[in-house]
Amino acid sequence: MGCLGNVLWFVCGGVFSGLSWCLAGCLWCISIVGIPVGLQCFKFATLSFFPFGKEVRYGGGAGSFLLNLIWLLVSGLPLALEHAVFGAILCVTVIGIPFGMQHFKLAKLALMPFGADVY
Repeated sequence: MGCLGNVLWFVCGGVFSGLSWCLAGCLWCISIVGIPVGLQCFKFATLSFFPFGKEVRYGGGAGSFLLNLIWLLVSGLPLALEHAVFGAILCVTVIGIPFGMQHFKLAKLALMPFGADVY
């Protein structure tokens, strides 16, 4: 399911969600201070292009909490809202439920990307 799901995901709209993460990463990399945040966006863009078969584990400390708070105010809400809306639309049909669940996984990641590891 992983390979077939990733191919279907990429062809049927996953490319757009990955490009939105890339756009956020490019905008963060404009300033020198935002480069670590931009690199995190690029890391999660690869997950957004091919999410099936990958798991996200959350952790981190006070530094991750502060970065997540800044991220949430600046870029996190639009990305999370995008994934939540697409996930809700896809969960209307039975065939779209696995794809909707991947969007919900990415929406949670868009709210708290720092301290998260992809396995």
